[in-house]
Amino acid sequence: MCRGVPRQAGRVARLRGGGKGLSDPLWGKQGAVRKLLMKLERAARLDRISDPLQRGVNRAFGPKRIRDALHGVWLGHPLHPALVQLPIGAWMSAAVLDAMPGQERAARKLIALGTAAAVPTGITGLNDWASLAREQRRVGLVHALSNSIGIACYVGSLRARARGRVGLGRALAYLGLTAATGGAYLGGHLAYKQAAAVNQSVPTLRRITEGWHPLVEVDAVPEGKLIRKELGEVPVLIYRNGDQFTVMLARCAHQNGPLEYGKIISSNGHACVVCPWHGSTYRLSDGAVAAGPAATDQQVLRSRVTNGTLEAQLP
Repeated sequence: MCRGVPRQAGRVARLRGGGKGLSDPLWGKQGAVRKLLMKLERAARLDRISDPLQRGVNRAFGPKRIRDALHGVWLGHPLHPALVQLPIGAWMSAAVLDAMPGQERAARKLIALGTAAAVPTGITGLNDWASLAREQRRVGLVHALSNSIGIACYVGSLRARARGRVGLGRALAYLGLTAATGGAYLGGHLAYKQAAAVNQSVPTLRRITEGWHPLVEVDAVPEGKLIRKELGEVPVLIYRNGDQFTVMLARCAHQNGPLEYGKIISSNGHACVVCPWHGSTYRLSDGAVAAGPAATDQQVLRSRVTNGTLEAQLP
């Protein structure tokens, strides 16, 4: 038993960076990429481009209903990642066909399809980018640049093929795929590391235990107003409409804004709460998103009244 302790300690030391472990070639490459991404997140100099560009995008896309449509509010899901599949899929398929003899015509058509599809994909992505936090926009700026380089390479590939320079066209296509793959990697970093355009409130559900939890006496809940209560460590909002009660997470799905400070409005005949930070709007009856920049619904808990007490549980 005693002899095993030093070996275990040595293993921990290696995992923390001593000896081998993090100094191995694979770990070294991963560490270099992570350091590069951290520098990118902290690159305040990019704000000189990002901040005015953000204002320009918001002006260019005009009325809020247009920006909401581009966010995917009508879909209940961000539209940009759904559209990404078409250009990437077409370009990947073209890369396979370019490696096969006699498939030049089919490859050219797929490249044209992917390049055309990249236009609406890029527009929705730019609209989403303009609603992000500053450090997210820094990474998103390079993400957009990488994809723009990819599109430019594919346009050049189509032009080269049209002039009979098939070899150059293939080279430009593979270069474009490389740039687009780099852009996709940064897109994954935005979504999975920086939580851009994902529902920010859902992770708090994991802090709610199973079963019904008492919240408040129903007589203490005012009609048509929001009150905040704690369900364990999770803040929730309660809204009463007659005998109907809604219990929803109190932090906005977009960027965790405090919904308890939001104002209540009527939208298409539904009472809604407007986030005070960025204006995302949710129906108080079921949490459905009514206006962006959020594209996903606000999470609502199951509720019931038992012996005059409002209770809630996980959906």
